[in-house]
Amino acid sequence: MRKSEITRKTAETDIKLSLLLDGKGNSEIDTGCGFLDHMLTLFAKHGGFDLKVTCRGDVNVDYHHTAEDIGICLGKAFSEALGDCKGIYRYGDIILPMDEALIMCAVDICGRDTLVYRAEIPSSKVGDFDTELVEEFLLALVRTMKISLHVRQLEGRNSHHIIEGMFKALGRTLGKAVAIDEKRAGEIPSTKGVI
Repeated sequence: MRKSEITRKTAETDIKLSLLLDGKGNSEIDTGCGFLDHMLTLFAKHGGFDLKVTCRGDVNVDYHHTAEDIGICLGKAFSEALGDCKGIYRYGDIILPMDEALIMCAVDICGRDTLVYRAEIPSSKVGDFDTELVEEFLLALVRTMKISLHVRQLEGRNSHHIIEGMFKALGRTLGKAVAIDEKRAGEIPSTKGVI
């Protein structure tokens, strides 16, 4: 079973996270930030992952450490659950509409960490969530999961729609990439023989 449980405790956050890759899209999220809870719920649903996250962070300061450290834990959970990556598709992509917003997302589970992030989010906050933290979350995920991830806003005027589109697209894209390719089950999806 492709699953992982991560615990991370620092002076800034205390996180427990569990991930089941072959889930039903069920989630239980409590990060201390309502907007981030909603985005992670969307991510799990659209990716088909079962995801549980609890985080107690220094939210009296801001949500920076919470967003970054959850990204770190999620990346570690994916890496552990994937193991040697035998049989996965490895690649995934989508162009996803969210009302007036249009998001492109593409991933390569390649063992190398690269984030290409292009977005012009109109407002600096959605509720009390700093919109710049979307990139911080993605950077942390990419660095610990060791993936090449491209996220690009093609259209959009509404900050909430743009970010919601990004999390839905990320879920769909990773869902495709980690899925088992029945034609290549048991094979490492690389000519190197290792990811």
